Amino acid sequence: MSDDRSLSALSLPELEDRIAIVRDNIRQLVEQAAAYSGAADEERNADRIAQQSDELEKLTKERDARLAK
Repeated sequence: MSDDRSLSALSLPELEDRIAIVRDNIRQLVEQAAAYSGAADEERNADRIAQQSDELEKLTKERDARLAK
């Protein structure tokens, strides 16, 4: 997961690329969660989706802050 310092080092196009990657990761995780069953798999996928969602939120906030300048 990125920290705020490393996000500030990225260019706007790099941020956009990372946002696209994270969104695709979330999409894939949701598809995997739908395909697998079992409490352990569901919990692991839920944790991974939450982690990627946090990453997406950080990236979009950084992008939006830059675009607002």
